[in-house]
Amino acid sequence: MTQLNGIHHLALMTADVKAQIEFFSDVLGMKLKALYWMHGVEGYFHAFMELNPHCCVAFVAAPAVKDIPTEFGVSHAGNPGSPSAAGTMQHVAFNVDDDAALLAMRDRIRSRGVRVLGPLDHGFCKSIYFAGPENLVLEVSTSERAIDAEAWIDPEVVALNGINAEELARYKNPPAFSDHGGALAQPAAGSGRPEYSQMSPAFAHAFNLADEVVTRAMSETTPPVPAAAR
Repeated sequence: MTQLNGIHHLALMTADVKAQIEFFSDVLGMKLKALYWMHGVEGYFHAFMELNPHCCVAFVAAPAVKDIPTEFGVSHAGNPGSPSAAGTMQHVAFNVDDDAALLAMRDRIRSRGVRVLGPLDHGFCKSIYFAGPENLVLEVSTSERAIDAEAWIDPEVVALNGINAEELARYKNPPAFSDHGGALAQPAAGSGRPEYSQMSPAFAHAFNLADEVVTRAMSETTPPVPAAAR
């Protein structure tokens, strides 16, 4: 079945990877699972903080980040109800199992001197809100059950966004897809669909290479700590 089943990692840029590791480890209780030179990107570090064995928050650290200004309403939202530029992260919400776990996490965060707002009951979830290093907007949420689309898709908002009945039905239940065993050819550039060539011309040339060449030439599977030293 061709369907995404979760988030493997969410990558956040940082100018101080140690500060982020300290916060996410001490305040939120997440384990550091990887910290290494980022593959194929000179001078960058990659850090992975574990949510579960298959899901992490990742940090990308680069020397140039310290020279990029924070501008609320552009680079950062500043709170869960404020804007930031299209394509940037407005906030991230982590999950816990139930109300008791939500309050326990609030206690943990407050015990580290971090101010927390909530919980707020949003009907389909309850959430607490707090800030992270480098002006991250963070949230922890819990839901008793899966979201009921019939209750939470507002017809007024659907209409305001120009979504017709046929589109809405498709969005709620995407049609099944039959894959081609990985044999489908790369689409041509310049089709108007999103592509890296619009953002990073220096990286875009790799998309013109054969898939097997990309895998062979750009992969790096060797961990930085050899087995004999572990």
